[in-house]
Amino acid sequence: MTESKTGAGMATAYVVRKGRGETVSRALPEEVPVALVYNGTTQAVMMATPCDLVDFGAGFTRTEGLGTVESVEIVPHANGIEVQMWLPEELAEALAERRRAMAGPVGCGLCGIDSLDQAVRHVPKVTAQVGFTAMQIAEAMAAMRGAQRLHDQTRAVHGAGFFEPGRGLQCMREDVGRHNALDKLVGAVPDCAKGAIVLTSRVSVEMVQKAAFAGAGVILAVSAPTTLAVDTAQAAGITLVALARDDTFEIYSHPHRIQTEEAHDVA
Repeated sequence: MTESKTGAGMATAYVVRKGRGETVSRALPEEVPVALVYNGTTQAVMMATPCDLVDFGAGFTRTEGLGTVESVEIVPHANGIEVQMWLPEELAEALAERRRAMAGPVGCGLCGIDSLDQAVRHVPKVTAQVGFTAMQIAEAMAAMRGAQRLHDQTRAVHGAGFFEPGRGLQCMREDVGRHNALDKLVGAVPDCAKGAIVLTSRVSVEMVQKAAFAGAGVILAVSAPTTLAVDTAQAAGITLVALARDDTFEIYSHPHRIQTEEAHDVA
């Protein structure tokens, strides 16, 4: 098993329309076990789309607050893929104290933790100074729709993008798991404080936690957030914009980064 270039594979399906059937070839997202290994020890096993795995490893490390990896190597196996990473010794020792081995199903980012404190963990305060207009938010969402190549092929993956005001959509990553897509994006973008993280999925608390560790000041999402995600964004200093479709969106926290007449009236 090797890292995929596109993240898609072909399957045969029998399609029935109005009582008549035909056999077609259909693109589907690939899904394989991906082990995240630090200094020779497995930290997590996630079900993921096997592309952009170097970004996945680097991004997971950042969004989990583990620091920065010194090197990353992709090692294929018959039953999955290892992302082998090396941390400085002092970080590796700290990681050993909080090690968790988790077998995560698609989209699950909290499996395997052993305390409530780990689920609702402290996140750093974000101080990014970036700002957006309503027109730029609409532009970001439209750019995401046009950049979801794997989704267009398969109709079965999530996307995470990075949009900079005045520069447009700078990066896009996709995966069967929304947390995985975000980790891949963070691994590919050196400085998330310069723009907004744009999501095609709902906004759960861990998506906000990961954005905070990446230093992102703005999250734009097509779907709704959870109440805990809103509370966490408020505490972390993140501007959370959700249900952003066409020319409509809702601001749930820190509206000062959004330039609209009504934004400052939001609690």
